Amino acid sequence: MIDLSLLWKHKIFMLSGAVVTLKLTLGAVFIGLILGVFLGMGRVSRIVCFRWFSGFYVQIFRGTPMLLQIFFIYFGVPQLFNLITGHSMSPDPLLVGIIALGLNSGAYVAEIVRAGIQAVGQGQMEAGRSIGLSYSQTMRHIILPQAMKKIIPPLGNEAIVLLKDSSLVSVIGTQELMYSAKVMGARYYDYVQFLVGAGIVYLFFTFVIARLLAKVEDKLDYS
Repeated sequence: MIDLSLLWKHKIFMLSGAVVTLKLTLGAVFIGLILGVFLGMGRVSRIVCFRWFSGFYVQIFRGTPMLLQIFFIYFGVPQLFNLITGHSMSPDPLLVGIIALGLNSGAYVAEIVRAGIQAVGQGQMEAGRSIGLSYSQTMRHIILPQAMKKIIPPLGNEAIVLLKDSSLVSVIGTQELMYSAKVMGARYYDYVQFLVGAGIVYLFFTFVIARLLAKVEDKLDYS
């Protein structure tokens, strides 16, 4: 039977890591949602440059590993900043984690938004234009509200993926849940109970997100 006495003894330390994990996830979801909506509209925009830029961004961030993106922002950006300005910078690991996760999430949210917009019938755009609305007004007042109902489920799945991917930020020293589990495991040469504890916390968070998502879906179906 697995002994969890050490895990209970250091529960405050582990919970502090869980709080950092939540900060990473919420910050990344916020950035990813705003960026994703903007880029998703760009993917179906009639403006060629906007559509090209959105497609290029999505391809870059979906086509490279998230770990590489984290390393580039944490190690590469300060080096480029030093070469350009001659000054050094010491990025905050938590901030880097939020930005890296958010930028990566924005590419996936963009595709979710694009699919949601394209799932709305073409007649809706024609109806909006026929009553005198501009393209942007029709998109904002008619298309996007209908698309939101279709994109809520995949957005919830993206939030769960972000929660789990936040563990990657531990490689740059962000003291989130996985980092805390590794530190305690190395301290006592007993990784099992701390990894089990981290797994329980991740499962709890994903369960809560899934339940909240189910309630939102039920409410949207009713409306």
